[in-house]
Amino acid sequence: MTSKSIKITVDQVRHLAKLANLKLNEKEIKNIIPALTSVLKFVSKIQSLSTKNIEETSQVTGQENVYREDIIDDKRMLSQEEALKNTKKKYKGYFLIDAIFD
Repeated sequence: MTSKSIKITVDQVRHLAKLANLKLNEKEIKNIIPALTSVLKFVSKIQSLSTKNIEETSQVTGQENVYREDIIDDKRMLSQEEALKNTKKKYKGYFLIDAIFD
């Protein structure tokens, strides 16, 4: 696919909109065609680049499994009483909420 041969049709935009669950009117469909064409032309330029000697990568930092220790910070914790002090409804030390299912 060369950048000059890219032609997006109204039907293709309708199909893409359906796949993306977008409700586009006719004016929006016609307005989006130049933007999609521009994106596809750019992608076709990238596709024409030679990547023969380029190593595949999924990340570039070289770091692996960087985790922090799971330390409890008592200074930032609320007691159960403090957590419940502003609630309107509580029951036996827990928040009481209205049912969300019938």
